[in-house]
Amino acid sequence: MAKYLVIVESPAKVKTIKKFLGTNYEVAASNGHVRDLPKSQMGIDVEHNYEPKYITIRGKGDILANLRKEVKKAEKIYLATDPDREGEAISWHLLKALKLEDKKVYRITFNEITKNAVKESIKHAREINMDLVDAQQARRVLDRMVGYRISPLLWAKVKRGLSAGRVQSVALRIICDREEEINAFIPEEYWTLDAVFSIPGEKKPLVAKYYGNKQTKASIGSEEELKAILADLKGASYRIAEVKKGERVKKPPLPFTTSTLQQEASKVLNFSTSKTMRLAQQLYEGVEIKGEGTVALITYLRTDSTRVSEEAERMAGEFIARRYGEAYPGGETANKGPARKIQDAHEAIRPTDIAREPVILKEMLPRDLFRLYQLIWKRFTASRMSPARYETTSVKIDAGMHRFTVSASRLAFDGFMSVYVQEEEKEETNQLIRELDQNTKLEFKEFDSKQHFTQPPSHYTEASLVHTLEELGIGRPSTYAPTITTILARRYIVKENKNLYVTELGEVVNKIMEEAFSTIVDVNFTANMEALLDGIEEGQINWKTVVSNFYPDLDEAVKLAEKELAEVEIADEVSDEVCDQCGRQMVIKYGPHGRFLACPGFPECRNTKPYFEKIGVECPKCHKDIVVKKTKKGRRYFGCIDYPECDYMVWQKPSGESCPDCGEMLLEKGNKLVCPDSHCGYVKNKEKIS
Repeated sequence: MAKYLVIVESPAKVKTIKKFLGTNYEVAASNGHVRDLPKSQMGIDVEHNYEPKYITIRGKGDILANLRKEVKKAEKIYLATDPDREGEAISWHLLKALKLEDKKVYRITFNEITKNAVKESIKHAREINMDLVDAQQARRVLDRMVGYRISPLLWAKVKRGLSAGRVQSVALRIICDREEEINAFIPEEYWTLDAVFSIPGEKKPLVAKYYGNKQTKASIGSEEELKAILADLKGASYRIAEVKKGERVKKPPLPFTTSTLQQEASKVLNFSTSKTMRLAQQLYEGVEIKGEGTVALITYLRTDSTRVSEEAERMAGEFIARRYGEAYPGGETANKGPARKIQDAHEAIRPTDIAREPVILKEMLPRDLFRLYQLIWKRFTASRMSPARYETTSVKIDAGMHRFTVSASRLAFDGFMSVYVQEEEKEETNQLIRELDQNTKLEFKEFDSKQHFTQPPSHYTEASLVHTLEELGIGRPSTYAPTITTILARRYIVKENKNLYVTELGEVVNKIMEEAFSTIVDVNFTANMEALLDGIEEGQINWKTVVSNFYPDLDEAVKLAEKELAEVEIADEVSDEVCDQCGRQMVIKYGPHGRFLACPGFPECRNTKPYFEKIGVECPKCHKDIVVKKTKKGRRYFGCIDYPECDYMVWQKPSGESCPDCGEMLLEKGNKLVCPDSHCGYVKNKEKIS
């Protein structure tokens, strides 16, 4: 009979761990959290030192009953939940729910589900770390306070079913701020000038880019500037002034953290953050491998550390030397990570066994699981390899006071690039047609000039939003995917072709949050809160001190907002549309997809219609009203009310004013009016309304 009980979170781990530990051990699963704050109320006793009121999660009664039976039989109990704050908190909740205070209870953690790691964890069993538990309790309580105090205000102001969250509200604000930046962006003109030369005896021409004068680099801002340069260069003779050779070293990438894995999987594999985490969880917990049974293929997936264990480092070095050659294993620099606060108890995300090459597993894994494993394997292997080396050549060509340059590079040693090249770093090696020196004769053929316009900041994608959240210190590895999933599910934002756009609903919610709860949506405040949670984890701050400092300000802001909202009559706005079924004046209501027209005679009359907000501007094509519309995914645009008969449509708000140069209708961008025709480029300041 088994003497020892090991409790894990996921049933997927049970078989694998049982196989490693043998007959003296029974392994059971808690299926994640077993206790939480109640859904029906805030569940925090503000009057009595902010004590949380935990209850058993609905549906977990049978699981706890089965675990209690197993506990009775066991001499020792090992709590083996995930190796992070949340996992530590689940272990503590199990201790309380199963009443294990008088039992021999130990906490064990392993970064990978391998025989070695699991057996070692038993040898290094410890007590539950209450600092980690308290850091998680503080996060849960703070999030609950924000959600349960502010969400009812959103219901009153906009519609039921909306929510506010400590991290999700900041993420929404970041996306809204970027949208405003894009809308206010005014393109600026610039030109590029290339000089094309032929070299005697060579078929391929040599193309050099305009640099400026001999002393400084200069940009060409207008066609007039370009014409002045071309006039200056008329009849000029060209000579090679300098040929400089050198070497450029390209360092290998660091192994994946949760954030960098989500970003790269989005760019390379087109996975959403939630899909990446779901697949990574499967790779961590174990997949069925022919001849081996269930095998865990990667280490723990929630980490912000790039550290690698000594054993994994040694195995990687041996494998790379054997597989690629003695010149390929990397040096000490491969292990350096970012110089910021990280939870360094974890390792980076890596394969549990580097010798398990993706090609071996291709037929055994579903396509997406294989592609993610291959990405992780390649990134880790590359991170332990030597840098790539390029031979570079830089050529300066002078004509009078003006200078043109040619840069070329040749890959001399591929190093880590034999395994892995990041998407944004895929570069063509631009080789010169031949060796050049100062005596090489150049024969000028022609100029190639092009007009360009600066581009606005790009819309956030899931990958770039994760990068920004991490850079600003908002959230932690476990929160990125749920945060994005929540604001997508609430329809505050929508995703189109990877890009994230704010919906009308998102704009309304963000505006309320900025007006009434500016501190909560402040990026610096949220980042500082993460630093305080780290302080709790390190045992430097009491978690209830953080909560007791936060709640009174929140309470005051909510009461003030309630008072101000009470003074506003939140009645349905009456439209000028008459109900064609009963003759009443229709009203504007909010639904999950934005505003719509409804008959106030509900439930007797259930007539509804799409709502189109008129902007008081005539369509330049057919002279009917231009209205605010939305795409299927909720992104706002401006179009003719007579669609599909008239197809006029623009993303920026039409001003009703015509361009004096080309006649197109000017569009509003921030405090400017801009011509939509990029070749025209007319811009003027918007008149201030007194």
